[in-house]
Amino acid sequence: MPEILLLIPAAGASSRMAPRDKLLEPVDGLPLLRRQVLMALQTRCDLSVTLPPDRPARRAALAGITDQRLHLQEVPDAAEGLAASIRRGADWAARRRAGGLMVVLADMPDLEVSDLKMMLQAFDFKNIYRATDADGKAGHPVIFPASLFPALKRLTGDQGARDILRAEPVMQVMLPGTHATTDLDTPEAWAAWRAGSGR
Repeated sequence: MPEILLLIPAAGASSRMAPRDKLLEPVDGLPLLRRQVLMALQTRCDLSVTLPPDRPARRAALAGITDQRLHLQEVPDAAEGLAASIRRGADWAARRRAGGLMVVLADMPDLEVSDLKMMLQAFDFKNIYRATDADGKAGHPVIFPASLFPALKRLTGDQGARDILRAEPVMQVMLPGTHATTDLDTPEAWAAWRAGSGR
């Protein structure tokens, strides 16, 4: 079977958290970005993490992770938005001749490795597979088949792959609770999540 690669886009500005960086918020005793990377590597898939040129603390948060499956990519045009990271991830996956690319957002602290493995096991290499929460609300991660890599490489702006998700058939994988939909962008969201989760 062709391999499935993982992408964690971590080149965003985190502007709604200013002056804090949401990807450096402590979760389970680690900066969130480091937690997400270590979790993703437990799938035993190769992982690309995109980083902005002006946030050295994010790269520092990953220091000491020596797993050869981890690939860091700097994104010079990170200010454009999420598409800049997805383009690089899709190009990497295409060059590797991968069968699929799973996009795992970096700011979703409820995701567990079991969620990622459930997605990987469901994927058929033909359709988009998208996680939902227990109520059926669409969220992340999302796995794209190789046939859509060219479309991913043409994305622009900060909308991610929204247009592709609207235009293509999407298979749903239900994850526990709100694992697929808890993403934290503001200090208020973080405070509410910490109060509710005790983490």
